[in-house]
Amino acid sequence: MNNVMNSPEGFWHKRRLAAMGTALVGAALAVASRATQAATSETLKQDDFVGISFWIISMALIASTAFFFLERDRVSAKWKTSLTVSGLVTLVAAVHYFYMREVWVTTGSTPTVFRYIDWLITVPLLMIEFYLILAAITKVQSGIFWRLIIGTLVMLIGGYLGEARYLSAWPAFIIGMAGWAFILYEIFFGQAGKISATDAPPSVRSAFNTMRLIVTFGWAIYPIGYYFGYLTGATAADSANALNIIYNAADVLNKIAFGLIIWSVAVSESEKTKA
Repeated sequence: MNNVMNSPEGFWHKRRLAAMGTALVGAALAVASRATQAATSETLKQDDFVGISFWIISMALIASTAFFFLERDRVSAKWKTSLTVSGLVTLVAAVHYFYMREVWVTTGSTPTVFRYIDWLITVPLLMIEFYLILAAITKVQSGIFWRLIIGTLVMLIGGYLGEARYLSAWPAFIIGMAGWAFILYEIFFGQAGKISATDAPPSVRSAFNTMRLIVTFGWAIYPIGYYFGYLTGATAADSANALNIIYNAADVLNKIAFGLIIWSVAVSESEKTKA
């Protein structure tokens, strides 16, 4: 393998991969620059802690995007797709956060539509990561992919119906929780969990287990946010503040930390291959 990569063909292959990574970073920064120019015509107030949280996570997401795309050059070919997906998750989320913070800073209202458009793209991508990390080490049936996607859609649709007032808050909450429970069953007790337990090397198994913990405890932050936003009977202003701060904190953990786990196992497994 090392002889191939050190050959002239291997040299140009590495150059092409490096150029691709640079192009991806450039595209991410261009999108960020354009979105920044369009965002936040109003001044961010020093006591607007929700607005500050929107700014912090939008910048963290852009930094994470650049990191994941650049690190593609460091890992072996079978892990590149996983890092690309991690970068796409943070890039898509960053662009939506530019618009979400604009809505909040200029109107003080919860950017429900933008948030759910973001989740409708990024959450299925996070579920795909479970499939990709298993596919990198063994043959995986497509049923795992589709069960995770179906659970994700049920969870998101239930939440949106409640937050957009198409359904009462409690029934929509129950629908969303049912989708989340279906996902948890698949990754702990379903085929995905069984493959991880039997076929994965220790580093992949460790990463998979940590990802499961994020989906269990990290994703639990979202129903907590929903509860404080819609089910406590608090004033509209207090509910909106609690909802958005909790959702923003959850996105930091569940998008950036999730990608860092993928990056860690990808680097570890790639270095073993090179050795």
